[in-house]
Amino acid sequence: MKTLQPEIKKLLHKGAVIPAHPLALTENRQLDESRQRLLTRYYMASGAGGVAVGVHTTQFQIRDPKINLYRKVLQLASEEIENVHLERPFIKVAGVSGDTAQAVSETAICDELGYDIVLVSTNGLADYSEKALLQRTRKIAEIMPVFGFYLQPAVGGRVLSYDFWRTFAEIENVHAIKIAPFNRYQTLEVVRAVCASSRNNEIALYTGNDDNIVADLLTTYEVQVNGRLTKKDIVGGLLGHWAVWTKKAVELLDDIHNIKKKGTTIPKEWMSLNIAITDTNAAFFDAANNFQGCIAGIHEVLRRQGLLQGIWCLDAKEGLSQGQIEEIDRVYRDYPELNDDVFVKSNLPRWEKGLY
Repeated sequence: MKTLQPEIKKLLHKGAVIPAHPLALTENRQLDESRQRLLTRYYMASGAGGVAVGVHTTQFQIRDPKINLYRKVLQLASEEIENVHLERPFIKVAGVSGDTAQAVSETAICDELGYDIVLVSTNGLADYSEKALLQRTRKIAEIMPVFGFYLQPAVGGRVLSYDFWRTFAEIENVHAIKIAPFNRYQTLEVVRAVCASSRNNEIALYTGNDDNIVADLLTTYEVQVNGRLTKKDIVGGLLGHWAVWTKKAVELLDDIHNIKKKGTTIPKEWMSLNIAITDTNAAFFDAANNFQGCIAGIHEVLRRQGLLQGIWCLDAKEGLSQGQIEEIDRVYRDYPELNDDVFVKSNLPRWEKGLY
């Protein structure tokens, strides 16, 4: 059983910006290796605490035998991270998916490629009982540290009970949970379940709720457990939204950590900022069309910055929805302080040469 390195565990529990890594493609929908590596350099240079590769934002179709890109994209990111020799911890997260056999097989690949922890998705497993999902997680945890994932139903997830998360939290080698149901009630259930577990202090909570990022991070949850008040924070984010404007996301999380450390009253402007970021996410993720253009929307922002050459997805039918480009124009215009275009422009020539 692989365990977390102490410095990685410390960073994970402190809280980090972990972008969900997109997939760079050519116009022919083939892997654009140079741009794929460039994106990884961008995330490292932005100050992110890690990257998540092989997840929804990387496109689940990379696992299709006809496409066969799962190992390749994981390998590229791992190589790029190792080549830079960062003088700080950097969490390498790999997504695993599919039935138990597939997830276990993918976990072995992640272990071989030097990843620290696997993000375990339940997409496509509607026929699995909660008991079967838990058993699947236990088998994965026997190989590598686990990052749980509550994926919203709109993009392939399912509703999971309090009891599921309460039992999930007790699994040895579970170290974090990404909470992303896009639902306040279900988010609270996960927090309560973890607080009630014997491993509460062993599990770091991360937001994946792109519709409520700032509020999730600012909140200290207070939960009664057997008559005792237990406090728990969502310490960081593993987000598709943070695949763009990443430098500003790092600054945002640093500011939130400082506010919470000081214990001062939260300025009301932060609630307005929460809404502004949610508004930009609605445009990028195509909330108006039930997230159909979410990956293409991320690609469009990266294309505007010069990090990608186009918005191509593996599925030719997947692209921007009607009106989405205008929404991205609007949020770019309305919230110029949220983008990191100047940072990208000043560093892009170096990244394109393979320099960090």
